[in-house]
Amino acid sequence: MSHSLNEIEAMSKRAARGAGLSWGLAEEAAKGTRWLSSFGFPGTELLANLLQLNDRIPPIDVSPVSLRADIWHAPARRMSPLIAGAALSDCAVRLLERGRIEMVNVSVPMLAVPFMGGAALRLGVPVAVEWDGVRLATDGKQLCVQGDAAALQSAQADRVLFCAPAEMTGRREPVMRANVSEESWERLGVFAHRTYAPATEESRLRGAGAGLSDND
Repeated sequence: MSHSLNEIEAMSKRAARGAGLSWGLAEEAAKGTRWLSSFGFPGTELLANLLQLNDRIPPIDVSPVSLRADIWHAPARRMSPLIAGAALSDCAVRLLERGRIEMVNVSVPMLAVPFMGGAALRLGVPVAVEWDGVRLATDGKQLCVQGDAAALQSAQADRVLFCAPAEMTGRREPVMRANVSEESWERLGVFAHRTYAPATEESRLRGAGAGLSDND
């Protein structure tokens, strides 16, 4: 199925919120899914995988224990790329000062990449990330990709290394629409459905049609 980036962002936001993320983080997850989709990656599939993996798990369990540590890790021994990515963007200046930030046991690491864009724009220099032999770099507007497609879409990376400043090589150009698998769209729809208010007798009576009135 082909969807506009606006459609992808809207569905991703509802799904992330339905999975229990705060509205703020749901918005960031949606923007990130849109961003990845614009560069030809299966953003909706990656997000659906993460939401299913962390469904009903308290966010604190998959959040970095300390942002001041040399190596970031989470209590559950698997880190949310959305929470860690948002923290990375907030710590952009620290990343530039240190030159690198390392994270361990990151789930669906590709979902952390869009947050690099925010960090790069804030710093004014490109930011890169590496895991399992792949490397991605962005200046916030363009994305450079090197490595095996399977590793890029891995479910978990034991070690993820972010660094700045970085070199930009092998650029990809963004698109305005993206191909989305029907299966991933349906999975996001299940999470999105949780955000809908349950129907009440009053809402049903106010729905489409004449309700109980007869005007004939």
